[in-house]
Amino acid sequence: MEVIDRKENSILNRVEISWQWRHVGAPTPTRGAIIAAVVKLEPGATKDLVLVKSVNTRFGQPLTTGSAFIYGNREDMEKEPKYILERHAQLSESAEEDTPAAEEAPAAASEEDAEIAGGEE
Repeated sequence: MEVIDRKENSILNRVEISWQWRHVGAPTPTRGAIIAAVVKLEPGATKDLVLVKSVNTRFGQPLTTGSAFIYGNREDMEKEPKYILERHAQLSESAEEDTPAAEEAPAAASEEDAEIAGGEE
């Protein structure tokens, strides 16, 4: 990830960055990966105070651009629109889920596939 522009917005108590990410031979980065990269690049940032505002990938090009906001505290972050806060809340909830529960679902699906495949003989 490369930061194109960095602006400190003292009125809203946040840092606004514009970035680009070249991902040759890889899929478009996920929001979780983008947040992790912003936390590494911005000193003092934590993943619960970073909002990915926009992500744009051009068809056929391994280049993704976007913007992110890094807030100073949770109260200032609550001024963002609800849909953005909900999007990031869902992101953090999915990261907190246990992986064994997620592994059980494919096993059940493969048993169903075996039953269907067995009936086609």
